[in-house]
Amino acid sequence: MDEWVRQAEAWAGQAERWIRQQPPEQIYVAVAVIAVTILVLLAASCLKSSKSNTIVLSGLSGSGKTILFYQLRDGSSHQGTVTSMDPNNDTFVLYSEMERKGKVKPVNVVDVPGHARLKPKLDEFLPRAAGVVFVVDAQDFLSSMQAAAEYLYDILAKATVVKKRVPVLIFCNKTDKVTAHSKEFIKKQLEKEVNKLRESRNAISSADITDEIELGVPGEAFNFSQCQNKVTVAEGAGLTGNVSAVEQFIREHVRA
Repeated sequence: MDEWVRQAEAWAGQAERWIRQQPPEQIYVAVAVIAVTILVLLAASCLKSSKSNTIVLSGLSGSGKTILFYQLRDGSSHQGTVTSMDPNNDTFVLYSEMERKGKVKPVNVVDVPGHARLKPKLDEFLPRAAGVVFVVDAQDFLSSMQAAAEYLYDILAKATVVKKRVPVLIFCNKTDKVTAHSKEFIKKQLEKEVNKLRESRNAISSADITDEIELGVPGEAFNFSQCQNKVTVAEGAGLTGNVSAVEQFIREHVRA
């Protein structure tokens, strides 16, 4: 141990003599380079750690959000669920990745109730969302189309979603049912309904809507490709466990 101490003292002495022999300007430059390097590494570390891992499940009541939540977490529909009045909020490794080798990043999934009275709950989670999954009932779509479009419009036009370019997946659920509509049909109809809403809401004074950004291109019919954030459409069935489109969306925006 004493030998190690003597060696360390010798190295320290050599380093001190070398520093004394260098021009002051060279020492200042070296110190500045070291300081900048440390700052860059700290900034990169902070950015990496601040990257959101939250995925928000949204949509009308009865669309299948809660079943989707359980499929992602437990690989089970829990034999169906009842409409929830409180958010399901949990952080977990996706069930489909449980046996995956190597490090897998957990995902914070929030299932926000779709009841109209509880819409403000959504505003609590959108600012920290890495992505939003908007669940649509493909079987009962026509009867709920207008309400679904209004809810979707509120999300797409939300300032926090647009400015942060939060990606949105429109998940057409229950497509295992014979009477379910296709994702192409649902996409087309939602675009038409959002276009109607855009025209009516644009007529309202901007002073009345403080947290809403105008959607689409003026003078053109609305379609999802006009959104500043990425909007995609997929289909599946939470009850049967066909949720691979949602899992792929999650892994695209919450890196493992």
